[in-house]
Amino acid sequence: MLIKNWKKDILTIPNLLSLFRLLLIPVYVVIYLNAEDWSGHLIAAGVLAVSCLTDMIDGKIARHFNMISNVGKILDPLADKATQLTLILCLAVKYPVLWSLVALFVVKEGFQVIAGFLTLRKGRMLTGALMTGKVCTTILFVSLILMVMVPSIQKTYIHLITLVNFIAMLVAFLDYARTYFTHSPMIQDLPDSETAEP
Repeated sequence: MLIKNWKKDILTIPNLLSLFRLLLIPVYVVIYLNAEDWSGHLIAAGVLAVSCLTDMIDGKIARHFNMISNVGKILDPLADKATQLTLILCLAVKYPVLWSLVALFVVKEGFQVIAGFLTLRKGRMLTGALMTGKVCTTILFVSLILMVMVPSIQKTYIHLITLVNFIAMLVAFLDYARTYFTHSPMIQDLPDSETAEP
């Protein structure tokens, strides 16, 4: 049955949009790292804006048209995190102060992967993104896309943006740690998977 329905589970509009976001990553990298004037940076920011837009609509499509799949539950966050890491890394090449943000991002996401895996082994899972995580992602994309658009941004603003993102990311990290290490209602038992048919 799984083989018969693989197209229905994998080749959905939300999953294709997530895949599209992954394909946009090398496009952004090439454009940004080779941008020599404001127009080049504006195009790079436009690529990121398209990525953010597809991220906003794929979840709505999945819920509205009942296209939620296990593949999508992996592909969507993978596209999100890969895009975020690429954005921070590219900017860190130009603005070294952002390497501190790269380090915290790797620690935070590494923790979530390990904690999520250990929780799954116990038959439980985090039911959704925490509000602090959503706020952190919003701040990161808005502020860093602004940095991409304005290559002549002053050093003071670069440090301020880095600090704001570092604090938001640290708060989200601590919130996820608290959620995983306590009996949070956000951590729930997995639904019974006894769906085998004769």
